[in-house]
Amino acid sequence: MFFRAFRNFTTNNFILTEQIEKVLLITLNKPKALNSLCSGLVSEVLCALKAADSNPAIGSIVLTGSQKAFAAGADIKEMETRDFSSVAKDNFLMNWEDVALIRKPIIAAVNGYALGGGCELAMMCDIIIAGDKAQFGQPEIKLGTIPGGGGTQRLIRAIGKSRAMELILTGDFITAQEAKERGLVSRIEPADKLVEEAVKMAKKIAGFSQPVVALAKECVNAAYENTLKSGLLYEKRVFHSTFALEDRKEGMNAFSQRRQAEFKDR
Repeated sequence: MFFRAFRNFTTNNFILTEQIEKVLLITLNKPKALNSLCSGLVSEVLCALKAADSNPAIGSIVLTGSQKAFAAGADIKEMETRDFSSVAKDNFLMNWEDVALIRKPIIAAVNGYALGGGCELAMMCDIIIAGDKAQFGQPEIKLGTIPGGGGTQRLIRAIGKSRAMELILTGDFITAQEAKERGLVSRIEPADKLVEEAVKMAKKIAGFSQPVVALAKECVNAAYENTLKSGLLYEKRVFHSTFALEDRKEGMNAFSQRRQAEFKDR
């Protein structure tokens, strides 16, 4: 394990949280079930994310699991006795989308299996870094169902229609190397260095102006929903809005004076 300058552990039933400087590290901690995403685990993750989102001492977030599994899917035992009436009435899985509503950047550090809901959870994050032995897939077809946490929507945007269709209809897995080639993950790291590298990236992001980071994330995510023309106009307007920030003035002054910027998050 790598050296951590500041340690502040919190233990829940299904996750571990640790603050490392301005980074919140969330570790899924249900090892006997390969971090299967039961409702309790998802609730704890969402609570931790929302708390971090409102905490000015946190600038970015890393979400990870174990070296064996990021998350091997939803909790099948929790779902198998459900019927259409109950899942429709409860709007089952709808709260998972709250992960994508977090304004602060989330890096998914994926080791081992990221399957079904685990792959969907990773895709809700902003950046995916994979360990060299990671595997991704949407095997719900083997259970007589389809992805329900965004798999049919986000996967096609990440790797294209044909490859997404193949994975969803066959239930096959892809390696970290193929996931990188297809654009699902941004980089691959050795499994034992993965979390260290993810935290290093998160620290770098957290060192910038938090309002500007949030605006940049918002603009990139808007590209999913907008046409190019409307997206470009939206980006320009958000870019213009940064000129109301003290951090924008500080950043440009520091560049002109050839010194390190000191952002104040305002």
